[in-house]
Amino acid sequence: MTLPGSPFLSWRGQELFLENVKLADLVRQHGSPLYVYSRRAMLAALAPYQRALQGRPHLICYAVKANSNLAVLQTFAQAGCGFDIVSAGELARVLAAGGDAAKVVFSGVGKTRSEMAQALQAGVKCFNVESTAELEVLSQVAAGLGLTARVSLRVNPDVDAGTHPYISTGLKGNKFGVAHDQALATYRRAATLPGIQVVGIDCHIGSQITDVSPYLDALDRVLDLVEAIEAAGVTIHHLDLGGGLGITYTDEQPPKADELIAQLLAKIDARGHGQREVMFEPGRSLVGNAGVLLTEVLFLKEGEQKNFCVVDAAMNDLMRPALYEAWMGIVNTQQRSDGTLTWDVVGPVCESGDWLGRDRSLAVQAGDVLAVLSAGAYGMTMASNYNTRGRAAEVMVDGSQTWVIRERETVEQLIANERLI
Repeated sequence: MTLPGSPFLSWRGQELFLENVKLADLVRQHGSPLYVYSRRAMLAALAPYQRALQGRPHLICYAVKANSNLAVLQTFAQAGCGFDIVSAGELARVLAAGGDAAKVVFSGVGKTRSEMAQALQAGVKCFNVESTAELEVLSQVAAGLGLTARVSLRVNPDVDAGTHPYISTGLKGNKFGVAHDQALATYRRAATLPGIQVVGIDCHIGSQITDVSPYLDALDRVLDLVEAIEAAGVTIHHLDLGGGLGITYTDEQPPKADELIAQLLAKIDARGHGQREVMFEPGRSLVGNAGVLLTEVLFLKEGEQKNFCVVDAAMNDLMRPALYEAWMGIVNTQQRSDGTLTWDVVGPVCESGDWLGRDRSLAVQAGDVLAVLSAGAYGMTMASNYNTRGRAAEVMVDGSQTWVIRERETVEQLIANERLI
């Protein structure tokens, strides 16, 4: 068995390994719950993006929100990536990890004046502006600092990405972006504002997309706009086509990154826009299948209607199943030959929504270590301290080497900033 989409997780005898490291041993060394990432899997996922874009102006901006650990950001910075950020905190992380501000695009619908100022002073490559109101405020902030904000407008093309409603971003009913039919007027306004320089156009239609057609439909609408915008006298230098490419959690078959990009570039070239810099903002597709969440089995509760496998990881450690009923593979890191039953894998948090997987066929005993697969994206970044639970430790694996890249939080740290009255 291999990790979905990756050759870096495999059985050796009866034990589960990530690269050359036995996963159960990591729990013995560092405790549980524990996030573990494969550095080689991340770079292998990046490679097809880089191959497909070789030889033409481009920038791959890793979406920091997917997994913002400094060592993960360091890995992508050293590989030549830029970064897609949505907060000043993420900008600080990128800079702390050795990232280049000149390769950063700042997205998000609710940038504050303070965040705008920090990004301007750091010298980010571009602001992906999501409303006329934001554009006006950004102009005021930039002009007040005597700086120029390079901007693209995030255009909402009203294209259905065919994904979960919570992670769809390109429809009229979503909060993101400037409506397609308002984009030309907004670009005209941007061209008149002090402190603003129009440099590009941006489009991002959702996450966990498993079909090429929504990308191609959105691209057609974006290129229509580019032609109208330039006819109005506003120059567009780059096309930012966002991210959102899905991964395999169970039986999904998303297109390969290089095949997707080849089709997009062919359309761009066919319509006469091949001279422009192209940008992509992948997140999940680079890190999702590079990580696992390890959790120890505490108790087994067999019942008349349900069997519950109670583990020490909970919804505060991994929110995706509770948030949008995400299905993620769960396996025992030690293969057992008998005693297989159907279990709901649940955590200790006092919520009925605290589950990691329902109706899973597992041969398991108390004390075993389970691995929740495809946990490299939107796992740790969405973790919380609900029930005063410290967030998990994180470990990076590269071959036989391992590094603790985040220490486990303690209760003392959680209450350090609180005060009695």
